[in-house]
Amino acid sequence: MNLRESETVELKTSFSDEVIISLVAFANANGGSVYVGVKDNGEIQGVELGKETIQNWVNEIKSKTVPFIIPDVEIVEAENTNIIVLTIQEYPVKPISFKGKYYKRIKNSNHQLLVSEVVNMHLQSLNTSWDAYADPMHNLDDISFDKVQKSIEALKNRGMTIHETPLSFLLKNDLIREEKPTNAAYLMFKNKDSISTTIELGRFQDNITIKDTSRTQSDIINQVEQVLDFVKKHINVALIITGEAQNIQKWQYPLEAIREIVLNMIIHREYRANSDSVVKIFDDKIEFYNPGKLPEHITVQDLLENNYKSTPRNKTIAEFFKNLGWIEKYGSGIGRIVNYFTEQGLPEPEFKIIGEGFQVTVFTPLVGKGNNEGLNSGVNEGVNEGVNEGVNEGVNGGVNEGVNGGVNEGVNEGVNKLFKTIQETPGKRMPYYALATDVPEKTIERWLKQLREEGKIEFKGSAKTGGYFVIDKK
Repeated sequence: MNLRESETVELKTSFSDEVIISLVAFANANGGSVYVGVKDNGEIQGVELGKETIQNWVNEIKSKTVPFIIPDVEIVEAENTNIIVLTIQEYPVKPISFKGKYYKRIKNSNHQLLVSEVVNMHLQSLNTSWDAYADPMHNLDDISFDKVQKSIEALKNRGMTIHETPLSFLLKNDLIREEKPTNAAYLMFKNKDSISTTIELGRFQDNITIKDTSRTQSDIINQVEQVLDFVKKHINVALIITGEAQNIQKWQYPLEAIREIVLNMIIHREYRANSDSVVKIFDDKIEFYNPGKLPEHITVQDLLENNYKSTPRNKTIAEFFKNLGWIEKYGSGIGRIVNYFTEQGLPEPEFKIIGEGFQVTVFTPLVGKGNNEGLNSGVNEGVNEGVNEGVNEGVNGGVNEGVNGGVNEGVNEGVNKLFKTIQETPGKRMPYYALATDVPEKTIERWLKQLREEGKIEFKGSAKTGGYFVIDKK
């Protein structure tokens, strides 16, 4: 018998409270089995069984869990001794507790849950979310029915037939419960600013020097444009002369992607957390931090590969924003964000978990000097030239040249740097070159593809052990 601990297997030498904790953790996850009489390394030790041993174990498990659980019990003979296998299925209505504490199986260990995780687990097992429940701290006087009416008009413009008054609309859509607004209704339609929706906004010269700061504590529907306006105020834009009646604006970052990031912040925020959402704008990047980690079963890599089932933290808010046409469907936002950047030849955004929150960082065309020099010198030269030779011509020409030249110069500089790195250290694979150049792996993949298409490099060897080499054209 070859046993080792995993997401669904726990090994114990004897029966104890730790066995019950493991059964509770399995019940709160995907189910699993505890093998009693087996050492951590899989060595069979066996257990001594009396006439009432199994029944006493089952009674103890039942008495120490709420709601009580009863595992399936199997006596297995192995290596001339007996081991006991206690198996529990995933419990339908979670969570189960052991002596008032809650645990969940994550990989091959048991983790005690925070209060917020306990609440979320219970709501998810009921197929609902916190924002669907009545807000005990507020009443209908805290709702702006003018804001509700504006949303009704927006929904009508999308083809929805709505004849109800704002109050009837809220009642019909379960946004009022127990004569109180739901948490979603309050957040979307509150009539006064409050700390519950605080988003801190800052423009930084460096990590400690703040050039401009603002804050929004409005309802979450209006916050979308408020955050976007602050971002647009502090990033570069070029006016591209097309010869048509209307010229084109080219922003330093794709605004569609920035909007998607802001929507994700607002929809998926943990509004019960003590911390606030924060947006920090630097010369070469923007950081979007939001309280609330990813669900435990979803990793950052899952997000990037679209290998997950979306579970919105705030289902009611997500559904309402979807009806407004602000999001297309659950779980597709990350892919669109990445595509917006790669289509413009920009570095891919960075997604990572920080403490109890989640952060998205977007970068200027190249993480390095090429782009900022291009952008800043282009803008400055354009303005100076405009003073001497015509303001409009100078500003437009300088900004356009700065943005476009900065992007192209930055990307070319990055590709050349990668090519030189391959020359100096041939035979390596993509992760090595990403680390060596301090550039995201997805960007390195794109540059490697470009160099291969240009006939400058080739991949030699097997898929597992091969690497990239410069093509000798002599």
